[in-house]
Amino acid sequence: MPRPRPVSPNMQNYRPQLTSVLSIGHRLSGVALGICAFGLAAWLAAGAFAPRAFDAMQAAALSLPGRIVLFFVTLALFYHLCNGIRHLVWDSVRAFELRAIYAGGWAVVAASLILTVGFWLWGLA
Repeated sequence: MPRPRPVSPNMQNYRPQLTSVLSIGHRLSGVALGICAFGLAAWLAAGAFAPRAFDAMQAAALSLPGRIVLFFVTLALFYHLCNGIRHLVWDSVRAFELRAIYAGGWAVVAASLILTVGFWLWGLA
């Protein structure tokens, strides 16, 4: 009886790398933005058709938990945007050297954080 092969990747021997973490994050941020699109559509529909529902949604969004959720949605938006631009650069067959891949990854993380914080500081001013 042959020995069963390990499932790839073998999680006992696998150490997450920046590229894999960013790839998983890109997929998760895309899913989160897709789900949040329904919330945006509900907010817009409430504004157009139901003033009481709109007021309730505004109150929820302006509460502390609502602002925390909106902050992370904004972070997901900017992260997905910046990482998408990185993928567009890759589609032009550029920046495939290992050093450029890691520099681009860290640039995506830094740019998404800077854009998110800057957007919120601008919005709160």
